Amino acid sequence: MALTAQFDSEDAAIESIRAGDRSVFEGLVRRNSRWVRGVVFGVLGESSSRDRVDDVVQQVWQTVWHRACDLRDVSQWRPWMYRLARNAAINAGRDHTRRKRLAQRAGEAPSEPVQQTPERQMVARETKQAVLQAVQGLPALYREPFVLRHVEGWSYRQIAETMNLPTATVETRLVRARQLLREALSGKV
Repeated sequence: MALTAQFDSEDAAIESIRAGDRSVFEGLVRRNSRWVRGVVFGVLGESSSRDRVDDVVQQVWQTVWHRACDLRDVSQWRPWMYRLARNAAINAGRDHTRRKRLAQRAGEAPSEPVQQTPERQMVARETKQAVLQAVQGLPALYREPFVLRHVEGWSYRQIAETMNLPTATVETRLVRARQLLREALSGKV
């Protein structure tokens, strides 16, 4: 389906959701969960775990369902959802940092799940982890457009429109993100 046709049909979907159509909402979630997840991951960065990203994404979709009527211009649904996802991720990051500090003050370290992997997968996992850490280590200014472009496959124009930036700024941030990643990964991969 052409990108423009997809956006037009999703504008109509937002109208249906505003009218309370749950099945249309579920379709919108299926079509857009990946990029919403990318936005959340892009904001949370190095502090993100899969479960936390899932929780924030679910929170975003609940907000969309409950606040779809607040959207004045249906054609602006994508930037609106981007802001919802970004703000939810920022709040989740703040909450995580606050809880982590409280745990450290109480003398406890927050527990992280321990995963055992077979030896033959260790090298692949270490490489993947190094790349993931490098992406997570990018400043949010560069990480967000990088994730939208290289993980979600968005065009420069889509990123620019959604983030309310000139396309040239998006291009510059992506070039800088790639440069920072090369520097961070030199000798590690």
